[in-house]
Amino acid sequence: MGGFTAWQWLLLVEHELLLFAGIFFLIGAIDEFAVDLCWIWLRLTGRTTTARADLPAPDQRELLGPAAVFIPAWQEAEVIGATVRHALSAWPEAALRIYVGCYRNDPDTMAAVARAACGDRRLRLVVHDRAGPSTKADCLNRLYAALEQDERRRGTPARMVVLHDAEDMVDPAALSLLDRAIGDADLVQLPVRPEPQTSSRWIAGHYCEEFAEAHSKAMVVRQALGAGLPSAGVGCAISRPVLTRLAQERGSADPFAPDCLTEDYELGLGMGDMGLKTRFLRMRAEDDRLVATRACFPAQLDQAVRQKTRWIHGIALQGWDRLGWSTGSVRRTAVEFWMRLRDRRGPLTALVLSVGYLLLALAALIAVRGPDNALLGLMLEPWVILLLWLNAASFVWRAGLRFAFTGREYGWREGLRAVLRIPLANIIAIMAGRRALFAYIRTLAGQSIRWDKTAHHAHPASFPLQREPA
Repeated sequence: MGGFTAWQWLLLVEHELLLFAGIFFLIGAIDEFAVDLCWIWLRLTGRTTTARADLPAPDQRELLGPAAVFIPAWQEAEVIGATVRHALSAWPEAALRIYVGCYRNDPDTMAAVARAACGDRRLRLVVHDRAGPSTKADCLNRLYAALEQDERRRGTPARMVVLHDAEDMVDPAALSLLDRAIGDADLVQLPVRPEPQTSSRWIAGHYCEEFAEAHSKAMVVRQALGAGLPSAGVGCAISRPVLTRLAQERGSADPFAPDCLTEDYELGLGMGDMGLKTRFLRMRAEDDRLVATRACFPAQLDQAVRQKTRWIHGIALQGWDRLGWSTGSVRRTAVEFWMRLRDRRGPLTALVLSVGYLLLALAALIAVRGPDNALLGLMLEPWVILLLWLNAASFVWRAGLRFAFTGREYGWREGLRAVLRIPLANIIAIMAGRRALFAYIRTLAGQSIRWDKTAHHAHPASFPLQREPA
């Protein structure tokens, strides 16, 4: 070995990286294929059919009880007005009350909310008593306190609380569907539908395939297997008594953990661990549109990385610390362990993808120099070739499913873009995984957690919606 040249050592490094990346890519492929098989079985048995919503006309809809909508907002002056105006218009129910939480040092957002309300008494602007930003969960706790004040004053508790973000465009049928479903569940989650943006087909567009596959397949499989359902934090209804119970479980007046970056994820899984019933509700309206929360996701690379960083940090790293792995029966424990492994693979995925792209660079460099015949046989051992073929087949399978799920919701052109966006999505995952790891290390060193939010500039109400194919 001591007589090896620099190029021969480089070939050895390439070989070891190939084994590392190939084995872990195959493990990930097996994991995804298992979920695919579950979904295919559910599909064949008719358990993935998206039902048709049977609702009365909007002007005839009555809620079964008071509903409160919580919208936390920090520096959202550009989009909060459109969100509020659309929600008040799309949901004319008198029993609705929208609580928008702003910070005392964010006058622009407060002014935008006041203008959008147009005197509608169903909206209440709640000003946080501390300067922003804190965390989203902390702002939600302030809204919860405002709801409790209103309930004491009126003597009537809310029946459900619906969570939304400042950039959301609600579906007109969503409130009625959630109102009906919450009678049989403690938490109900509707799908999220990122809107394609012509100005950012690649960065903002890559969210389309992620949510199309997650909310058409992964969430359906989790529900069928009895695993905990992570809330998306938008289009999510919670039974009002459950919030009181959550606060009691925490030994606090607040139901949301203010030191949590992904309180929505923790909320859904925590409720499952408590034995409460969670439900993912996927339905279509009469015009065949998916009843979902629509939003414009980040259109710039740095903003997309910031958002993915918060998700990885909160779900993969904080979630490990705060939620552990599983509870309940042996079967539930096994399924839950599997799903939480999937949730927490973000940092490892970033590492394996990084090795994969480094491997491509080394292969290109070595190809320029020419292969070393002395080591070429070692790299072409039969089991290594089989490993490469299995990974190649799994990539084709994944790309095909990505095209299918995205094309079903957005049309075949967007489905094709979804396949072409795979390298970009991988790069964003690598950058976010690295950033999340360093952010987590800083919190371990004692740094406080803050709302590292993404900036929102576009709103779905500002341009025509792209309709799903029938």
